[in-house]
Amino acid sequence: MGLGPVMLDVVGTRLTAEDEARLRHPLVGGVILFARNFESPGQLAELTASIHALRAPPLLIAVDHEGGRVQRFREGFTKILAMRELGKIWDAHPQRARHLAQQAGYVLAAELRACGVDFSFTPVLDVDYGQSSVIGDRAFHSDPQAIAELAHSLLLGLKQGGMPTVGKHFPGHGFVTADSHLDIPVDERAFVDIEMCDLIPFRQMVNYGLTAVMPAHVIYPKVDSRPAGFSPVWLKNILREQLGFEGCIFSDDLSMEGATVAGGIVQRAEAALNAGCDMVLVCNKPESADELLQGLHWEMPAASRARLAQMRGKTHAESLAQLYEQHHFLKALDDISVIGMSNAELPLA
Repeated sequence: MGLGPVMLDVVGTRLTAEDEARLRHPLVGGVILFARNFESPGQLAELTASIHALRAPPLLIAVDHEGGRVQRFREGFTKILAMRELGKIWDAHPQRARHLAQQAGYVLAAELRACGVDFSFTPVLDVDYGQSSVIGDRAFHSDPQAIAELAHSLLLGLKQGGMPTVGKHFPGHGFVTADSHLDIPVDERAFVDIEMCDLIPFRQMVNYGLTAVMPAHVIYPKVDSRPAGFSPVWLKNILREQLGFEGCIFSDDLSMEGATVAGGIVQRAEAALNAGCDMVLVCNKPESADELLQGLHWEMPAASRARLAQMRGKTHAESLAQLYEQHHFLKALDDISVIGMSNAELPLA
């Protein structure tokens, strides 16, 4: 049985019989983990091993683990500061900021891979306009070129740690004030304004080998009346054709308020898949997950299967303890300990 187009969550720190039944459904292809699924690195490794053992080929395991406010696993993991801190260093020391971004990406990926997680939904490629209630310091910078270069370095570090990359939230969530978890944001700008700023990091990261993209639940009415994640204009015409992106497209969580414009959960999934998504996420609503698995009829295209295969994590340490015996990992930890210092406080490189 191949991977299906749906990514779900699980209830707690161990798989229940109900979890296992859902995850064996042929429409399921992945699991996204949250803070409630985590007690310790050892427990996490056992949970991911049990998920991977359920199916052949194994389900993909993902997490939102960017750093700052968005880091699901904390106890026993290195604290990764918000990406904005790298942007602050960039302002005075661009080369050093690039190095630290790569080392941070390596630490983030290596720790998650040691616990059996395939990938994190990172990096955030949104431009910070100083007005988004949900992006804020998750963005590297307000300068799209700085974002592209720091994200490229993070990508290199993630790859070094055995992890693919997911750029979000295409084509840019930073301009709108509303939070798409709670509202349906509308960005009234013309396409040319988005193209000349917000699309720059996405375009460059596609050229750098970005593995996957997650579109925003934001409506850009000057381009299409549908949110980007349900829009073939954004996903097929612009992302695939104009930007030349050949990787995987994940919907943002279809349980979010910004997704409700597409109808019920089955209609949302159909709209996202027909628009060009390879996999759709349904989080924190098991009743919606059950409704989707019962009502969705979707034949996975061969291209989607191939793209999802690229999301598997690569070589990794067998445990965090083993990772902490590796010199290059300890060097990376030491390097990133300066992130968060002011430029005046930074020790000489």
